[in-house]
Amino acid sequence: MVRTQEGEDRARATVQRQAQRDQQTWEQRLWHLGHQTFACAPDAEAALAKTCQRLPPWFVVASTVMAQTRYATPGRPRKGAAPTTQGWRIQATLTRNAAFLEHEALRQAAFLVGTNLLDAVAWPDEAVIALYREQNGVERGFRFLKDPLFLASSVFVKRPERIMALAFIMTLCLLVYKLAEVRLRHRLAATGQTVPDQKGKPTARPTLRWLFQCFEGIDLHHTRQPSGMRVTDVLRLTKVHRLVLSLFCQSGISGW
Repeated sequence: MVRTQEGEDRARATVQRQAQRDQQTWEQRLWHLGHQTFACAPDAEAALAKTCQRLPPWFVVASTVMAQTRYATPGRPRKGAAPTTQGWRIQATLTRNAAFLEHEALRQAAFLVGTNLLDAVAWPDEAVIALYREQNGVERGFRFLKDPLFLASSVFVKRPERIMALAFIMTLCLLVYKLAEVRLRHRLAATGQTVPDQKGKPTARPTLRWLFQCFEGIDLHHTRQPSGMRVTDVLRLTKVHRLVLSLFCQSGISGW
């Protein structure tokens, strides 16, 4: 079970907002309950217990059952007149349990991570959570491998050996894909350059899949001159394409 200071602060703010909303709701319920008259004190206490069945555990209710007398006629009673009926009402006040709110915030801020990195000094909670969150990039990569455009989903194998071989090749492709993406992003950050994203806005953290899509539509035009020399021209190669290719070369990706 690991936590971060950022997560704890965020959970505390969330719990406090929830407690504020709940307090307004329950104070109104207790106000309505306090204006009801019961025949006896046990009935009043039973009504309070029923009302508080779903009370959040971070609230504490302090209550007092008070007797209320009534006279037969309205207005000021005559001297020596005895009350004709007697009822019971509840006065309840609601307070927050700060200790339980803190406990709830820590519970919500906790991450349950299964790991064999048990050295708390070498691997503090922040480092474990950061390492755990990095698997999101791997999961996005596997989603890319299963995309119909990648054609890996249209391959059918039956023998277990071939299934294992295909899984190994897909994992190796994902490793190369992710490593190229990381190197390209590091090169962009080191040179202070950006490339346009899908919305045309500059970004220094593009996905390699998007950069591959940027090269769609580029063709090679081959011509043969009268002298017999063959000339090849690259069509629709823009400044962004040249920048990406230069970054690939500077990152050592082109050598793969």
